[in-house]
Amino acid sequence: MTEGGAVLPWLVIRQDEGGNRYRVGRYATRAEAERVADRLETRGRQQLYVVEKADRAAT
Repeated sequence: MTEGGAVLPWLVIRQDEGGNRYRVGRYATRAEAERVADRLETRGRQQLYVVEKADRAAT
């Protein structure tokens, strides 16, 4: 988003066992997105959380 809005180029994506991917959130920095992904992974669920840049994830 631009035009006075926040720029949130980093995505946290959850991928399930079937390969389905769901966007969990958008973040301003890679470090922030990685902290969120790490926190989600430690909750004990067997899910994969990845951090991707928004323009790369769209392709």
